[in-house]
Amino acid sequence: MWCGRTRALLRVSGLWPTGVLGRRPLNCSAASLAGSNSPRCWNCGGLGGPLRGDRFFCPQCRALQPPDPTRDYFSLMDCNRSFRVDTAKLQHRYQQLQRLIHPDFFSQRSQTEKDFSEKHSTLVNDAYQTLLAPLSRGLYLLKLCGVEIPEGTDYEMDSQFLMEIMEINEKLAEAQGETAMKEMESIVRAKQKELTDNVSRAFERDDFEKAKELLTKMRYFSNVEEKIKLKKIPL
Repeated sequence: MWCGRTRALLRVSGLWPTGVLGRRPLNCSAASLAGSNSPRCWNCGGLGGPLRGDRFFCPQCRALQPPDPTRDYFSLMDCNRSFRVDTAKLQHRYQQLQRLIHPDFFSQRSQTEKDFSEKHSTLVNDAYQTLLAPLSRGLYLLKLCGVEIPEGTDYEMDSQFLMEIMEINEKLAEAQGETAMKEMESIVRAKQKELTDNVSRAFERDDFEKAKELLTKMRYFSNVEEKIKLKKIPL
């Protein structure tokens, strides 16, 4: 009963995060993205088997091809499908791909290739931003494992955690001055670090239910981080 009242208070206060994960059966094979045979090149009609390298260009005429809808972000960014990601390698890959398919390099090419370049560049940006942050990376990894994230669904959080979030938000509302704000940032940063480490261990054990619970908590603290940023902006 208390847990239900706490949730209601959080919603009224705007502290309950949107799109909180719901409990759904986990099936990591359900969302596995299988490869498919390469379609014919739109430009030359060639079918030279699977495209080589980064699979962006026709191996025969070298025309830029449309994005591969079967390719997930981890494959695109040359990362293992894991919660642990080498962010330096990720950044290097991002820069490498943008040098390859950025629209600026296709200004003198056909309109079709210009359009494909825009789509590739957007996809690479989305993949980079998703895999760079632990929260979005974890949520995406769960999605690949078949875990749905329905919008507006309440996840069963314990009342102690909900009270902790309320207390942190109350302290944030009362915080005044640079010292107080830095203290709040330090508290939230430590919480996120602890949760990130626990999420990593949960994925290593293939404990997706635990990972889902921890990522939901990270989403709460992410909302607090956004509130801190907003409060630091001068009026």
